[in-house]
Amino acid sequence: MLSRRGFLKAGGLSLLGVGLMGGIPAFVAEAAASDKFLAPYKKAKTLVCIFQRGAMDGLMAVTPFTDQYLQAARPNLFMSAAKGNGVSLIDLDGHFGLHPSMSAFEPMFREKRLGIVHGIGSPNTTRSHFDAQDYMESGTPFNKGTSSGWLNRAVGLLGHDAITPFTAVSMTSAMPRSLYGDNPSVAISNLNDFTIQMRGNQQGANMAAKSFEDLYDQTSSNLLKQTGKESFDAVKMLQKTDVRNYKPANNAIYPNSPLGNSLKQIAQLIKMDVGLEMAFAESNGWDTHFNQGTDNGIFSRNVADLSNSMMAFWNDLEAYQDDVTVMTMTEFGRTVHQNGTGGTDHGRASCNFILSNRVIGGQVYGDIKPLANENLEDGRDLAVTTDFRSVFSNVADKHLRINNDKLLFPDWDGKAANIMRG
Repeated sequence: MLSRRGFLKAGGLSLLGVGLMGGIPAFVAEAAASDKFLAPYKKAKTLVCIFQRGAMDGLMAVTPFTDQYLQAARPNLFMSAAKGNGVSLIDLDGHFGLHPSMSAFEPMFREKRLGIVHGIGSPNTTRSHFDAQDYMESGTPFNKGTSSGWLNRAVGLLGHDAITPFTAVSMTSAMPRSLYGDNPSVAISNLNDFTIQMRGNQQGANMAAKSFEDLYDQTSSNLLKQTGKESFDAVKMLQKTDVRNYKPANNAIYPNSPLGNSLKQIAQLIKMDVGLEMAFAESNGWDTHFNQGTDNGIFSRNVADLSNSMMAFWNDLEAYQDDVTVMTMTEFGRTVHQNGTGGTDHGRASCNFILSNRVIGGQVYGDIKPLANENLEDGRDLAVTTDFRSVFSNVADKHLRINNDKLLFPDWDGKAANIMRG
């Protein structure tokens, strides 16, 4: 039998925010109004994953500023932590410095609620964006045939049936590879315009109520009926809250960016107690081959957006902070040496950030050797010394209480990191 995920990918009903004038179609609103609203679900533990697509330069985000080899390799990109010479790095521990545009992270690091893992990456040496993202999201770095994503498998290991259409939500226009699989998940680009649309049919969002109901009633496929039921249930839940006029707590100000808007809407879903356990968002534009900049420029704008969006989200959560962990990921890092166009090329290891009341924060994890040529992977890159699966599994195990690494990451027999409290 065709799985629900396979059906969705093949052209079935999908849940999308398509930005239509008028929002939810009238026939959907009428269907939702004809039944009672669903009761709120109990407050759940939520893992929020942010994929930085394009490969973030971890050596610029969190710089080993005492490394003389890095300074020599990046004469135009290297930044110092020394005061009095213009904008400087934020000295974290006498060795690593946080990019100044990520100053929003400093209080969380000092309070030990932000952990950083350096030298993290995939054991697969590909420098293809597409392949590296696919391997990281599937969680099987040497198997392109894996049909499911690691976050979808995590949903299946949480020990419950599909009791809410919002168990796993990606704030994207299309389902990310991380959430492919048989366990329930939806992709929503905008809560304000949450609709049901026939994928591939530009007129789908405008079809009349009778057309939709005929399709729904006449089909003999239980699969389609279940997809339609989840769609109606999701609309019912959202109708209980005025998502358009949401007011963040603590005067949190989200950047007016795709990431900021995504995290703002994830915060709404968490506070609505709709049973959200897995949330996914994207940050794009990290492929800095040209004019990367230092304290200003492309990279600076990106890290400012990342840190400011995450901190607005965190401040907005208030009493929900104990139940939420935010983790970033990126497919690989950048070369140690700058290139001839003021940027960096595809490399190997990068770093990631974990924001949580459960993280053993206030430190930079990882084994980063001096960046002399003999210590570089392939003579050019920061070596991968921490397998991404060791970090992802530790976060999932400690925060979500999954404790089944064999199913979460097949073909991996490594040891989980120790960066989260039990």
